[in-house]
Amino acid sequence: DISLLESETLAYAVSMRNKYSTEKIHIFIQGSYANNTCVRNESDVDIAVVRDDIYEYAFGERFSSSTTDNREAAAKLKDAVEKTLRKNFPYQVHRGNKSIKVDGNTYRKQADTVPCLSMHYYYRSHLKDYLTHFDGVIIYADDGTVIRNFPKQHIANGKAKNNKTEYYYKKMVRIMKKMRYLSDCGYSCADNVSSFGVESLTWNIPDSYFTKYSSYGFAFEEIVSYAYTHKADLPNFYEANGIKKLCPTQQDVNKYSAFIDRLHSFFEYDYSS
Repeated sequence: DISLLESETLAYAVSMRNKYSTEKIHIFIQGSYANNTCVRNESDVDIAVVRDDIYEYAFGERFSSSTTDNREAAAKLKDAVEKTLRKNFPYQVHRGNKSIKVDGNTYRKQADTVPCLSMHYYYRSHLKDYLTHFDGVIIYADDGTVIRNFPKQHIANGKAKNNKTEYYYKKMVRIMKKMRYLSDCGYSCADNVSSFGVESLTWNIPDSYFTKYSSYGFAFEEIVSYAYTHKADLPNFYEANGIKKLCPTQQDVNKYSAFIDRLHSFFEYDYSS
């Protein structure tokens, strides 16, 4: 049966079980399409294909002390997903480093399919134990890179913030994402930040800045103003999932700081008044 991970979202999901083995697969729509924050330049639909019967356990902010390595199982899953997609969409499937793309056409959007495994991420509570965990996913890319994400938390947090900001949050995210395409005007700094990163940057803006004005233009000005005057806080900003740091390195801080500077100067706002 097809269900929703979160109400008021487009995060449709389906669960499947192999009747000949213990394998369990959970498929759901994630990313900007699921969060209703996509813009024209983001036409593809991100689909997570998660094997739920295999878990990796990760601990601490930098995911240290992980005791499992399921590269072989992840590779088999990706091969199986690719084989199935090629069977159903001949000559339209392209295997990438992290995902498998399926071409779109006049009646179907392009799909970006991400095979991954489940992950339990344990963090220290105020009692300094590891009794609490988040459910995430782990991607073993073809080049050996290991990526840990939290798409379900991203969807839940986006819904919660949108409700708390009287539905201005996602509207402002879409505007901010369109501003990301400043590269079309010759501002290369916009190429250095991802669509998800721009959404996460906006997620860190306090709720009150979204609802101070009813005008979208004034509300967006408040958001840009906050980002510009709080660039020093970038090392403390989190991704929209609320778990991973948005800028874990100084290089990341520099990239987002440059994007904010250019965004500020592009609109020539006067924050001193």
